[in-house]
Amino acid sequence: MTELTRRGLGRAALAGALTASAFPAIAQDSNPIRIGYSMSLSGGLAANGRSALLAQRIWAEDVNARGGLLGRPVQLVTYDDQSNPANVPSLYTKLIDVDKVDIVTSPYATAMIAPSMPVVMQRGMTYVSLFGAGVNERLKYNRYFSMNVTGDDIKGTYARGFLECTKMLPNPPRTISILAVDNDFAQRAAESVRTLAREYGLRIVYDRSYPPSTVDFTPTVRAIQAARPDVVFFASYPPDSNGILRAVSELRMTAALFGGGMIGPQIAAVQAQLGPILNNLVNWDVYSPEPTMKFPGVDAFQEKYRARAPQEQTDVLGNYLQPYAYAQMQVVEQALARTGKVDQAALAEDMRANSFGTIVGDIRFSALGEWAKERNLFVQFQNITDGDLEKYRKPGTKVILYPPELKSGSLKTPYGAPA
Repeated sequence: MTELTRRGLGRAALAGALTASAFPAIAQDSNPIRIGYSMSLSGGLAANGRSALLAQRIWAEDVNARGGLLGRPVQLVTYDDQSNPANVPSLYTKLIDVDKVDIVTSPYATAMIAPSMPVVMQRGMTYVSLFGAGVNERLKYNRYFSMNVTGDDIKGTYARGFLECTKMLPNPPRTISILAVDNDFAQRAAESVRTLAREYGLRIVYDRSYPPSTVDFTPTVRAIQAARPDVVFFASYPPDSNGILRAVSELRMTAALFGGGMIGPQIAAVQAQLGPILNNLVNWDVYSPEPTMKFPGVDAFQEKYRARAPQEQTDVLGNYLQPYAYAQMQVVEQALARTGKVDQAALAEDMRANSFGTIVGDIRFSALGEWAKERNLFVQFQNITDGDLEKYRKPGTKVILYPPELKSGSLKTPYGAPA
C-alpha cells in the first residue's frame, strides 16, 4: 500500500507550505482511488488521531492486497490538522479543490468534524465521519454518515447506560453531580444526564462547566466533594480527564457510582499512567475485548494493529476507536463495491439503503446518517493494581455493564475502594 501523507499547516497549506510526502507516490498511470482527510497527528487529540490513521492504513493495505477497489489501488491523502478546528476548512478545501481526491472522510472527533461540514456540503461530497456526535442534527445533510455508536438522540440516550448502572447498586442513590468541559460533545453528554436524572430519581446537587484550558481541577473536585453526591458524572476530553482523576485520587474522593463520559481512560497510555486510579471507574466506551464483542474480523485486525503500533509510536492496544476507524473505511469499500463507480450521489443512496458488515458488527444508518440503533457502552475498570497494559488485552479488565446484550460482568462499588 502506498500512502500520500503531508502535514497540514492550516491556512498556510493554501499558500503551498507543504512538507514532502512521507511515503512514495503511486505512479500516475495506476489511477488510484484517492481518499482524502485530515487527522490530528499532533496536539491534544493526537493520541487517538495517530492510532486511527494506522488503522486506516492497515485497511488500505488489506484492500490493495486483494486487488484494490473497482480494479484500482487505494491511496490515502492525509494532512495533520494539529487538533485545531481552525485548520480544518482550509485543509478540506485543498483536498477537494486542489488535490481532487475521489472521496473524503472525516477527522477524528466532533470538534474537528463540525468545521469541515460547510466545505463538504458545498461540494456535494458523500462523507463518512469518525466519532462525531450529533454533527448532522441541525444540518440534515443527506450525504453524511457517522461511524459512531451514539445514534440520533444523544440527549435521550447517551447517559442512559450510566444511569442504568445505578440500579445495580446495593442502595438506591439520591443525588448526582455533573461536571463537563465546554465543548459540543461533553455538553451534549451533560444535557443527557440532566434530561434523564429525574427518571432515575436523582437530584442534581452540582452542575458546572469548565473551559478546555483548565489545568488545576483541585478546587473543582473539592466543590463536588462538598456537595456529597452519591453519583458523579464527568464529561471531559484528554488531557483534562487525567487532571480530574489525579485530583480525585489526591483528595481521596469516593462515590457509589463514579465516571460517566470521560474521553481519555480508553487510551492505552492513559491506562498505563493512571493505573489503579481507574479501578472501579464506570465510563463510556465503544469497544472492549470481552467475549460479547468478538465480531468477525476484529481479532485479525487487532493482531495486525498491535504488531505495528510500537514502531508507529501510537496506542499499543487498539481497544478504542481503532476498530471503528477500520470499519469507517469498510463502509466506503462496500458502498463502492455495490455501486461500481465513484459517484457521490450513488454512494450516498447506497449508504442510506443498505446495511454494512464490519469488524465492529453489522450497522445501518438512520435518516440523519447516525447509527440506526445506538450502542453506547458503559464499562467498568476492575482489578487494576498497576499500570501494566497486558491485562487490557484480555477479558475481565474492562467489563461491559451496558447494554444488556453485551454485558459481560457485574458492577463493583464504590469507586475509590482499594483494588
